[in-house]
Amino acid sequence: MGHDEQLLLGVDLGGTKMEAVLLKLRSESFEILSRIRRSTDRSLGYAHILHAVHALICETANEAGASFPLRVGVGMPGSISRSSGLIKNANTTCLNGRPFRTDLIGLLGQPVQFQNDANCFALAEARLGAGKGHSVVFGVILGTGVGGGLVLPGPDGVPMAWDGPQGIAGEWGHVCLEPVTGPPCYCGRRGCVETFLSGPAVEAQYATQTGLTLALRELSQRRETDPLAKQILAEHAAMLGRSLATVINIVDPEIIVLGGGVSNLPGLCNDALREARKWVFSDDLTTPIVRHTLGDSAGVLGAALL
Repeated sequence: MGHDEQLLLGVDLGGTKMEAVLLKLRSESFEILSRIRRSTDRSLGYAHILHAVHALICETANEAGASFPLRVGVGMPGSISRSSGLIKNANTTCLNGRPFRTDLIGLLGQPVQFQNDANCFALAEARLGAGKGHSVVFGVILGTGVGGGLVLPGPDGVPMAWDGPQGIAGEWGHVCLEPVTGPPCYCGRRGCVETFLSGPAVEAQYATQTGLTLALRELSQRRETDPLAKQILAEHAAMLGRSLATVINIVDPEIIVLGGGVSNLPGLCNDALREARKWVFSDDLTTPIVRHTLGDSAGVLGAALL
């Protein structure tokens, strides 16, 4: 490889799937040398996930003829406790309280970088996607959960994910909106942003009022003929804008990039921006809210960039 090329291996460990890529990174471009996806099968428990991730890393490297040691990064829900080294806040709950990082490093016999999956998404979009050219990027995942990641310029000017001293920077999805009457959240509290803005939350709201279970995509298709679907989606956009206004008031990022399945709702970026303007503590709002450009590859690419 040339002096400006690096081999990087990234793993995106999600609740339903895990994915790994081996990446050849150049200064302004990248090439995927190998890519493998597998089901997470989280119902099979911690040990299964640990060994499945290890096998996935080895197979992805072998498929491209790469040998260890390699630079390996893993993105996953939740974070690693600074005090105990154990996983916390993961919605794949069998990982919580377990030494996943230590165990995976032991299996591989080499260092591994870890980050929250939303931080990986934000990092990829900041370096290679919709946030490229902006120094402060807030990345948002709107999917089965709601996450966020903050990217700042590193010491060398290269964008880096900032996770904070507790490893929770960007976790706007667990800002509590209605602590008493809000829906229960897997984190143990009630009324978190995630319980209102995630895909399942929107679907559950419609199902509760109609008894009809529809996927978010179907709700979107019905918005012009179904007044309730239109109302629920309008309320979702309004709450999204208000919640992002809080992020803007605190961080004032140069750009917000939306990802996850919910971000595919038509017009969501424009609707959220319009609503955010009502709540931002400024007479002008210059922060654009845009859709991702890397698709569902962002998480695994960001893990490699770690």
